[in-house]
Amino acid sequence: MQERTGFNDKVALVVGGSSGMGNATVRLLAAEGCRTHVLDITPTADAAFQSCDVQEYDQVRRCVQNIVAQEGRIDLLFVAAGVHLFADIEGTSIEEFERVLSINLKGPFYVLKEVLPIMREQRYGNVVLMGSDQVFVGKGSSAVYGMSKAAVGQLTKSTAIDYAPYNVRVNCICPGTIDTPMLTPSIERFHQMSGMDIEQIHEVLRTAQPIQRLGTPEEIGKAVLFLLSDDCRFMTGALLSVDGGYTSQ
Repeated sequence: MQERTGFNDKVALVVGGSSGMGNATVRLLAAEGCRTHVLDITPTADAAFQSCDVQEYDQVRRCVQNIVAQEGRIDLLFVAAGVHLFADIEGTSIEEFERVLSINLKGPFYVLKEVLPIMREQRYGNVVLMGSDQVFVGKGSSAVYGMSKAAVGQLTKSTAIDYAPYNVRVNCICPGTIDTPMLTPSIERFHQMSGMDIEQIHEVLRTAQPIQRLGTPEEIGKAVLFLLSDDCRFMTGALLSVDGGYTSQ
């Protein structure tokens, strides 16, 4: 397999790399020759692992410092950690509100706060943040989740501008509905709220995309690899849709 430009022997950090789209990306990076590190609350054997709750800034700082002490640098960063919540405002508890924002918004901010100075100093870095199709469009019963992802889109743009002078690129991957473990509890919650049959919900989700199926974690991982690679040196501040055509409708 031909190696993609700029991966061999790079140091990569994937936050939320133990499952789903993050884990698919971890495995693809390792196959490309990256020395890959994972921060997550669930262990994985696919890369060097440290337990880290992204809601806790001190944990993020300690883990990043450990990687730099070991490797001397961080070249690539994918912040994949996130949670979904299917609820409107009245159906969202204060605890759920705070948890979604802590993981989906504070988490990326904390990681960037620690990693960007390293990339600025080394005058090189490629960053990908985890957005959503809800960076572009609204969906019902998705008030807090949609708010958090729209904010990540804006964080991407602003940070890309700030760090372009240091040869640090920052882009955002915006998946549609992807067949990951995170999808299951959302489907179950919708089933309980609506009474709709589980298989019927799956069918609605599948046919919502012009491609007529859900995406796979590996398809998102390959798009993330493109954004992390040196094949797209002129891309920064981009919000890249990988959604089966959903936001084109």
